[in-house]
Amino acid sequence: MGIGPSTKETTKHHFKDPLMELLGEDKDCRPVGVVVAGIAANFESKEYIVQRLATWVSALKPDGVLVSMDSWGNSHLDFNLLLEQLSSLKIPVVGLSFEGVQAEPVTLNSSQAKVIDINKSAEGRETEVLGENNTNIQDARKALAMLKLLRKQ
Repeated sequence: MGIGPSTKETTKHHFKDPLMELLGEDKDCRPVGVVVAGIAANFESKEYIVQRLATWVSALKPDGVLVSMDSWGNSHLDFNLLLEQLSSLKIPVVGLSFEGVQAEPVTLNSSQAKVIDINKSAEGRETEVLGENNTNIQDARKALAMLKLLRKQ
């Protein structure tokens, strides 16, 4: 498991990220930042990085957070730990990730219900098509709508 061709975000995707384009157009949102973080190798580092990220993000006083990742498998541990940490700080959070059906999830938590599966393949599996399973504008709209609902709760 890991990053495969269909879940890898291309340079073009980063420059024309659907989430950022949508947030830039939405009159109800005022983005305060973008955080790019790597994936740690061992569990202690994963916990440390997630705690630092959550502390940093909470210092920005956001009304809500969208967490997106272009990986899967063991990287879901970092992803889910961050969702859970942000939720524990009472920050509304929605995640976007390739979930698929290829393997059992590495971890589940209470934040799992707030994750949008960006899988596009009919079989729910990693494919050899570069960028096929990336966040698109429909995923971004779903995530933003879900985040707006969570912010009202």
